Amino acid sequence: MCFDADAHPPIAPIAGGALDSGLVELTADDGNRLAAFRARAAEPSGAGMIVLPDVRGLFGYYEELTLRFAEHGIDAVAIDYFGRTAGVAERDGEFEYLPHVQQTTFAGLSADIRAAAAFLRSPEGGAVGSLFSVGFCFGGRNSFLAATLGLDMAGVIGFYGWPVGPSRNVTPAPADVASECACPVLAIFGGADKGIPPEAIATYGRALTDADVDHRIVTYEDAPHSFFDRKQEDFSAESAAAWEEVLSFVRTNAAAAGG
Repeated sequence: MCFDADAHPPIAPIAGGALDSGLVELTADDGNRLAAFRARAAEPSGAGMIVLPDVRGLFGYYEELTLRFAEHGIDAVAIDYFGRTAGVAERDGEFEYLPHVQQTTFAGLSADIRAAAAFLRSPEGGAVGSLFSVGFCFGGRNSFLAATLGLDMAGVIGFYGWPVGPSRNVTPAPADVASECACPVLAIFGGADKGIPPEAIATYGRALTDADVDHRIVTYEDAPHSFFDRKQEDFSAESAAAWEEVLSFVRTNAAAAGG
């Protein structure tokens, strides 16, 4: 389990930093229609961020997160995973997401990520020059894998995404496809996350090193899974440090990509 339905990003808003925001509907190259939430930067940097949610799909936490990115000059879009099985209508906190998670596929997730990339590169999405992704838990694994989709990305970021072993929707293990990564990777973990042991993190790190992929792995020793939440007050310092890691990664790799 990742964030609760009432979770919020642990990031202070910046007044006037976002130009506009709202729900949009995207169409994937396989014809799927999916819900998404976009935020445009008032002063765009040329960087764009695909936000990949946890197993709940699109909900308030990720909508807020797109705004926080836009306030830092990064146009952003957060996507839902369940257009194929649940449609594009807004859902409440009682939505039974697990049956829909079990019906997702790597092919479908990849098509939806491609749709988000195309949106951010379009005039409506900001015509971004440097494309990134960030994901959490289920979305963290998806974000690591986005580096293998041939999208000419500037970098991918994963918060506590499972880097090894099988998944419920038969996505490849990121460690197994490290040689296919075509951009830098930032991987953030909690050291007290019982679901992702240190050996798994080390395996992913070795795979990226062996594949000569530029990467940074950060583990916050006492932080649990889903620590990046305003309600997790005991880990506010770790959250602040993680947010700065993300912004620094974007700044560095956007510049390297010429964005």
